[in-house]
Amino acid sequence: MRDPAQRITIGQWDRRYKSLKAAGLCESAYGGSLGRHLDQGNRRLAKLHMDNSPAALRLWNFLCSEEDRLHQARAEGKHLIGAMKDLGTIPVMAFSLDDAVAFYADGAWWLPCLMENGTGMLELADRYGIDESFCPVRAMLGAFVAARDMPPGARATHFPLPDLVTCSVGATCDDLSAIAQRLAGLGFDIFWWEMPHRRLPEPDEPAVALPGGFRAPQCQVDFVRGELERVRQAFERLAGQTLDDARLRSGIGRANKVRKVLDELRETCYTAARCPMPALEMLVAEMLAIHFCSDQAEATSVLQGLLDEARARVRSGDGVLDPAAARVFWVNPVADLRVMNLLEDAGGRVCGTEYLFCHALDQIPDDLPPMESLARMALADPMVGSPVDRGTRIAADLRRFGAEAVVISRIPGASHCGWEGRLLKRLLERTCNVPVIEIEVPPITDALEPTLRTRLEALVETVKENRRHLR
Repeated sequence: MRDPAQRITIGQWDRRYKSLKAAGLCESAYGGSLGRHLDQGNRRLAKLHMDNSPAALRLWNFLCSEEDRLHQARAEGKHLIGAMKDLGTIPVMAFSLDDAVAFYADGAWWLPCLMENGTGMLELADRYGIDESFCPVRAMLGAFVAARDMPPGARATHFPLPDLVTCSVGATCDDLSAIAQRLAGLGFDIFWWEMPHRRLPEPDEPAVALPGGFRAPQCQVDFVRGELERVRQAFERLAGQTLDDARLRSGIGRANKVRKVLDELRETCYTAARCPMPALEMLVAEMLAIHFCSDQAEATSVLQGLLDEARARVRSGDGVLDPAAARVFWVNPVADLRVMNLLEDAGGRVCGTEYLFCHALDQIPDDLPPMESLARMALADPMVGSPVDRGTRIAADLRRFGAEAVVISRIPGASHCGWEGRLLKRLLERTCNVPVIEIEVPPITDALEPTLRTRLEALVETVKENRRHLR
């Protein structure tokens, strides 16, 4: 017998976990009760409502155990590669090696949320001149400094210092670039590679199609391929292993498997008549695409479990929300995970997303030389082109999933959120004829929760009113 789908608290989850264990639940090595993550400092989990499926339990345990995997990889002598900014390219290359593990140091931007500002990372960033005028990714600087300054033999609170750090610069987030430069000034060795601003090809200029539907001049693809060749050489020096085309093809194939399962999960959940998987779990699931949460094979298995659960719920007509929930397309990841709960509490559901890394969800071309494929994929990053490009892709996905409204969540201090949200709002209102709202989401939204809830409830009411007019 399957339990009805619902969202439950972490206290309810711990009671459910005991029941599942008594019934013979099989778990991975990182399994266990969710409550233990509170003791490890992830206090925000106590404010969240999470899906009650074993697949969701596995997802949350996988997410919250990443630091353990990284420390274990270090103990096993594997090469740790810390990537910054490119969101989906460098890990594909790194996981093509035999003994390398890649992770995004940028992921520290969620620490102020998960640990409810109890890490000291923001205070460290302040001390080194990166204050709250920057986006929450500034917690990354604090994490690097804290790991560097640990006493000999002690274990870093968060990720261990990587053996190699890469960072894409050029047409990238100004905040992250400035923070990475500050890290370099503090003595951290960073391997820089450049990403040009993607532009439209001239009428008579050789051009190629990119994953996701964009186009770019071939000369820009050639430039990015040259930069990635430099990265490849750095990886080979680190690993003492040739990262040849055969290895890269195999790595691309494994990455595409992750992306295929995730695409099927998104299609299943965002088009279902009744929401089979909450927005919070879907947000975490999509994040797995960018670096596989430091374990590519396990990420694939975790996503497959979510897909199997979602399909079973669709077949049985089960779901976590009211079938009449407003269908909302969400733009930009939230700094506070609780806001995804707030949307559902207000009567909405997520039906489509663009979390700044849609290029990491697309299939990497497998009929081209591997470095050409990776260069095209990297250049498809929505953040390296114009807001019009990004808005056009959002509009296409909005129609694909049948969304009825859009929420654009601004990240406080983020350079790319200053005006882009307004441009996207105008474009989507004009081309899709749906209501669009912008909200700002700080790492902890408790003080703003009544205001955010009111705005989300108003959006849901607008959708319902629009439905009445269409009858």
